Amino acid sequence: MTHSESTAAPHTPAPPSERVPRETTAPERGSLTGRRTAVGEWVAESSLLIISLVSILVLGLIMLFLILEGTPTFSFVSVKEFIGGVLWYPTDEPPAFGILALIVGSFAVTMLSSLISVPSGVMTAIYLSEIAPPRVAEWLKPAIELLASLPSVVIGFFGMVAVAPLMQTLFDIPTGLNLFTASIMLAFMSIPTICTISEDALRSVPITYREASLALGATPFETISRVTVPAALSGITTAIILGMSRAIGETMVVLMVAGGAAMVPESLFDPIRPMPASIASEMGEAPFRGEHYHALFATGITLFLFTIVFNVLAMSVSRRYRLKG
Repeated sequence: MTHSESTAAPHTPAPPSERVPRETTAPERGSLTGRRTAVGEWVAESSLLIISLVSILVLGLIMLFLILEGTPTFSFVSVKEFIGGVLWYPTDEPPAFGILALIVGSFAVTMLSSLISVPSGVMTAIYLSEIAPPRVAEWLKPAIELLASLPSVVIGFFGMVAVAPLMQTLFDIPTGLNLFTASIMLAFMSIPTICTISEDALRSVPITYREASLALGATPFETISRVTVPAALSGITTAIILGMSRAIGETMVVLMVAGGAAMVPESLFDPIRPMPASIASEMGEAPFRGEHYHALFATGITLFLFTIVFNVLAMSVSRRYRLKG
C-alpha cells in the first residue's frame, strides 16, 4: 500500500439537506397529477349528471302541471267528446269543447309545410355542398342562416300584410289568411334549419367517397344521389326532424296568418286554428280555474302528446337509416 493510498480521507456522505430524491419525485408528482385528474373527471361527470337530472325534472314538472290543470276538463266533458268533437265554442251557453278541428288544423299545417320545406331545404343543401361555386356558397349560406334568426312575429307580420293579400288576389279567394298561407310561412321558417344542418351533414361525407365514385365512371349526379346523400342520410333525417318540430309548436305565425277559424278545413284555402294558436289567443280571456281554462290545458296535453309521438316516430326512422348506413 502506498503512502497516498494510506493517507486518503474516507468518502463521507453528503448531508441530508443536500440529497436529491431522484427516484421518489416522479412517482409522487405523477400520483398528485392523477389525483387531480380523477377529481376533475368526477366534478365534470357530476356536473353533467346534475344538469341532465335537472332537465328531466323540469320536463317532469311541466308534464305534472299540465296534468293537474288539464285533467279536470274530463269532469264536465268526456274524452270522446273532447277529442272527437268538431265544435269549439268555450264561451257559449252551453259551451262546446271539441278539439278535433284544432287537431286537424295542427296536423294539416304541419304536413303541408313539411311538403314544401323538406324538398326545398334538402335540395338547397345539396346545391350549396356539391354544386355551388365557392364564391356563391360563401355568401348564400350566411344569408340562409340569417333567415333562421328572424323572429317569428316578423315572419307572421310579413305573411299577414304581404303574402296573404297576394294569395287572395292570385286565387280569387275570400281571404288570404288560410291553411295554405300558414303552411308557406311555416315552411319559410323551417327551410333554414333543414338546409343548414343537411349541408353540414353532406360536407361531413369523406371526399374519398366522391373520388371513388367518379373514378368508377359515375356521373356527378349519380355520385350525389347514390353516394353522398345516402352517406349523409342520418344527418339529413335529423335536420328534417328539427325543422318539422319547429313547425309543430309554432304559435305566432299560425296565430297571425292561419285565419283563426276553429273548423275542419275542406280545402287548402280554408281558415284554420291550430292548437298552439288557440291556446295563445284564448288563455288570457279564460277565467282562472274555470272550464275554459282547464280545457285549454287539456288541449296543451294533447299538443304535448302529439309532439312526443312525432319525435319518437322521427327518431325511430332516423335510427333505422343510421343502422342501414
